[in-house]
Amino acid sequence: MSTNNVLSMLTELVKLPSVSSTLPSRDMGNIKVIEQLATWLEPLGFAIRILPIAGSPNKANLVATLGSGSGGGLVLAGHTDTVPCDDTLWHSDPFTLTERDGRLYGLGSTDMKGFFAIAIEALKPFLEKPLSAPLIILATADEESSMDGARSLVHADVSGARYAVVGEPTGLKPMRAHKGIVMKGITITGRSGHSSNPLLGNNAMDAMHEVMSGLMQLRQELALKYQHPGFSVPTPTLNFGCIHGGDNPNRICGQCELHFDIRTTPGMNNDELDSLIQKVLTPVAERRAINIGLRALMPGLAAYEEAPDSDIVTLVEQLIGQPAGTVGFATEAPFFQQLGLQTIVMGPGSIDQAHQPDEFMALDQIQPTIDVLQQMIKRYCS
Repeated sequence: MSTNNVLSMLTELVKLPSVSSTLPSRDMGNIKVIEQLATWLEPLGFAIRILPIAGSPNKANLVATLGSGSGGGLVLAGHTDTVPCDDTLWHSDPFTLTERDGRLYGLGSTDMKGFFAIAIEALKPFLEKPLSAPLIILATADEESSMDGARSLVHADVSGARYAVVGEPTGLKPMRAHKGIVMKGITITGRSGHSSNPLLGNNAMDAMHEVMSGLMQLRQELALKYQHPGFSVPTPTLNFGCIHGGDNPNRICGQCELHFDIRTTPGMNNDELDSLIQKVLTPVAERRAINIGLRALMPGLAAYEEAPDSDIVTLVEQLIGQPAGTVGFATEAPFFQQLGLQTIVMGPGSIDQAHQPDEFMALDQIQPTIDVLQQMIKRYCS
C-alpha cells in the first residue's frame, strides 16, 4: 500500500533530528536526513549530488536527478530542517512518528519531511521507462533560519527543469504568491547623565521616539504606494517587534535599540528599503547630533508571485479544481524563480500545525498528494 510505504519513510525521517536555529546552542546539521534521502533515491536510478553548505559543518543540500531531456522537467523541492521544539509540551515523543486519530504526529511531519516521503512514493511508477525531461528531488538546509541552503543554489543544480513545486504545507491548495520579509535593527548611541539636567547628556530614547514616528509615517507611505488585492492584508506591513534602552529612571538614556520587520508585497524591491529608512534616520541624527546605526538582522527574502496564466498555475488549478491563492508565510519559492523556474507552492498538511507542539500530518492528505504529483510528473517529465 502507498500509505504504508510513506509511513515507513516518514518514520525514518522524523527520528533524525535536523533542527536549524539562529541560536547556536540549538542549531544542528541536516546531513543525516540528506544521506537518508540519497540512500533511498540512488537505488531508484537517481544521480545523487550532496552539496555542502559553505561554512556550515554537517549541513548540505541534496540534488537528485532522474532522466534528462528538454521541453519540461520538474523539481520537487523542500527543506529538511525543522524548528526547535519543547518536548515537554508534546503528548508523544516529537522524534517518534506516532499515529492516532487519523493523524501522524512528529516534528517535521508536515513542515516538511512528509512531502519527501510522499514525493518518493509518487515517482515510483515512472521508474520503468526513460523520462523525456528530468525529474529532480531537491532538498535544502536551513530554511527555518537563514535559508542559506536555497541561497546557495545555482542554475546548474536545476539544469533541464522548467517547473518547480515547493511542497510547503498548504492543505494541497495551490499558492502562487507570498510576501517578502526584511528584519532590521536600529541602534542609537547617545550620552548618559544625571536626569536632573537634560543638558548633561543626549537622550537616545528621545531620539528613538522621533525615529519611530518617522517609521510610522513611512509605513503609511508604503501602504499607499503598494497594494496587492490578492492578500488578506493587501499592503506592506511594518511591525515594531522589540525595543530596549536605558538602565534606570534617574539616568539619561545612553543607548536604545529597536528591532522591526517589513513584510513586502510583490513588485517591491527589498534593496530600496534601506535608503527609505535612512531618509528617516539621517535628519534625526543630524538634528540631535547623535549616532544612529542601521543593520540587517537577517538576509532579506523577496516577495514571490507566479503569473496567474503561467503553465504551472493553470495545470495545478485544473488538477486541484480551485484557483491558486496566496499565503502569509515565506518560502524558498523566490529562489527557484530566480533560477528561471515557474514555481508553485503546494503541499500536504496545514501550516496551522507547523511550529506547534503535536505537529501532525493528516493521513487523508497522503493519497491526494500522490495523485497530484503523479499527474505533474506525467505532464512535465514523461
